[in-house]
Amino acid sequence: MATLSVSRLWRLALPLAAAALLATPAIAKHHHRHKRQVPPASQSAAPAPQTPVATQLPGSRPQDMENGTEKSEQGKRRADSNDDFLNQEKSHPKWDTHPPRSTGAGGEPRTPAVVPTPPEKPAELEPEPPETAPQPPEIPAPPSEEKMLPDPRSADLPADKMPAEETACRERLKALGAEFEEHKAEHDAEIGCSIPYPITLKSFGRSIGISSGTELNCQMAEAAARFVTEIVQPIARAKFGADLKSIGQASAFVCRPRHGASKLSEHAFGNALDIASFTLSDGRKIEVGPAPPENDAKFLDAVRKAACGPFKTVLGPGSDADHALHFHLDLEPRRHGGTFCQ
Repeated sequence: MATLSVSRLWRLALPLAAAALLATPAIAKHHHRHKRQVPPASQSAAPAPQTPVATQLPGSRPQDMENGTEKSEQGKRRADSNDDFLNQEKSHPKWDTHPPRSTGAGGEPRTPAVVPTPPEKPAELEPEPPETAPQPPEIPAPPSEEKMLPDPRSADLPADKMPAEETACRERLKALGAEFEEHKAEHDAEIGCSIPYPITLKSFGRSIGISSGTELNCQMAEAAARFVTEIVQPIARAKFGADLKSIGQASAFVCRPRHGASKLSEHAFGNALDIASFTLSDGRKIEVGPAPPENDAKFLDAVRKAACGPFKTVLGPGSDADHALHFHLDLEPRRHGGTFCQ
């Protein structure tokens, strides 16, 4: 008889002992009915080795003997009962990955006594402000807000007594037949506009008028009066057979810079005159524009060409958009005494 391994013997010990206790009353009763005969000592089998008492390991299951012999019928029944006992403690297949939660009374989940506290998030370090805050780039001022370039005429102020040259200019105007009035001095220290001795022109002669509000310095008024009476009047008579009756001005003294420039306009010193129209004695009105009628265009072209000489700057339709509807005439000095006509 092959010897069972110790580990397997003690795994069978407890189930066999339990089965022996259950079968004791029935065996004793049967012993009274059928008395067994004791075999002679020579034929008795050798005593079985004592099995050490060992504690059953949970989850283990009795297996076949190592020599490969089949179990007895009684051993099979005992093994089956042992399997039923062990199956009660066998873990559920789902418990391998998700073990069951312990429950309290009433089947409710049991809350652990100590709830684990999540690790604290490390405090974020606030960036230190720079020692010197960066300054935004300076926004360039628009052209209209640019500081005007200095002009020596901006500092001109009237004296206690009118200079001799101003008195002589007024005498020449009277000789031409021009009518005018004295005007108070104009001066704007912030912008730079200045006319120390302005006049308001009423007419270029006894028969040639001009629209109201024509404020000019005396030199510009004299140049305009001579141009109108000595040049424009003869051209009107030659082209239309009629006398020049009046001039429609678009601008005289205006305290402003040039359009889109940082330089003061000649209007800021009363040194420029803009002419928008000519009215004849027969009622005909000739307006300055980009596309006048043919006869009007010839007259305007002749006047424009004749102005380039008495005046240092002459602008009109075609030169730029600002002068599309009038002639601009001024006495701004040019290099080498030249003129700018466009």
